[in-house]
Amino acid sequence: MIARIRGIFIALEFAIALLFTIMLIYLFGKKSYIIRKKFSKLQAFFMGFNVKTIGTPDEKAKLYLLNHQSLVDILALEATDDRDKCWVAKKEIENLPLFGHIITSSKMIAVDREDRRSMIKMIRLSKERLAQGRVITMFPEGTRGDGETILEFQAGAKMLAEKLDLKVQPIVMVNTKYILDSQKLLSRSGEVSIIYLNTVDPKADKDWFVKTREDMQKALDNELSSI
Repeated sequence: MIARIRGIFIALEFAIALLFTIMLIYLFGKKSYIIRKKFSKLQAFFMGFNVKTIGTPDEKAKLYLLNHQSLVDILALEATDDRDKCWVAKKEIENLPLFGHIITSSKMIAVDREDRRSMIKMIRLSKERLAQGRVITMFPEGTRGDGETILEFQAGAKMLAEKLDLKVQPIVMVNTKYILDSQKLLSRSGEVSIIYLNTVDPKADKDWFVKTREDMQKALDNELSSI
């Protein structure tokens, strides 16, 4: 019951804070990543979670691949990682009232998985964002998991990395669904772990995509076993 009440409160607070954040991003677009970082830290405070970081971000990596459980995945990484991230999201997110504006205002990339041309658009926009010094950030599973299993990866991330010759850093998010389960509207305080794995060079191993998922699952299992 308490988790449900917290969830309702968090949803209302988040919507109000997001509205003001989007307004600020539209006004001060060049400072978008700084505004997003402050917003994410504020949400971490209201949700009552802290972040434990294991490993370090690699400046040479141009593509982050994360497992996906919750909205907290985005908030935790934005709050703690200093790089300007360009998130790749489903087109459906961009079409959402209010929330979709965070995609357009921050010049993120929306992908329509039903349209083959969308992949060409993603590659083109990724090149532009990389030229601006941003790091492309994706959820290769394509949907949210249960917090314990890394789902099968979609082909888009592999194609992007190999087409643009990008070094890839896998990142494992742990315990984020416990903090906020937006489907059930449950919220709890606690600790989130962000695990930066070693950067992968797709040119060095043709099986890198499969191995990356396996390594992420191992890291997730190890961290969950210690909680």
